Amino acid sequence: MGVIFDTSVLIALERGALDPDRLVQGREQEPFGISVISAAELLHGVHRADTQKRRIKRSSYVEKVLELYAIYPFELGAARIYAELWATLQRKGVRIGAHDLMIAATAISLGWTVATLDLRDYRKIEGLMLETVG
Repeated sequence: MGVIFDTSVLIALERGALDPDRLVQGREQEPFGISVISAAELLHGVHRADTQKRRIKRSSYVEKVLELYAIYPFELGAARIYAELWATLQRKGVRIGAHDLMIAATAISLGWTVATLDLRDYRKIEGLMLETVG
């Protein structure tokens, strides 16, 4: 089984709040990656930087992340899962951000877990395997 890192984990790594070695300790043979949605969220953060210095620093970090981790696309299989989850949650009156739902659908389509610091929305998604980091 593999692990998709949620954007919250990647941001915590950037800020030094998590030890990257500790995240994979004892699991060196497992695949780790990110959703293309997290890549977009990280790149969005680069463009939102309020100073040129921050933009350069963020850009450097994001490019390193994009180089180090496999990036999993939002494919048709994930889109089908997303649509079903979205409809099910909507019928129940539960709202979850589209990005988190897309990341979750990607992980479910792969049969992988989502590692996150933010369980608030993810724990509402039936069938999603979660891993709390931190």
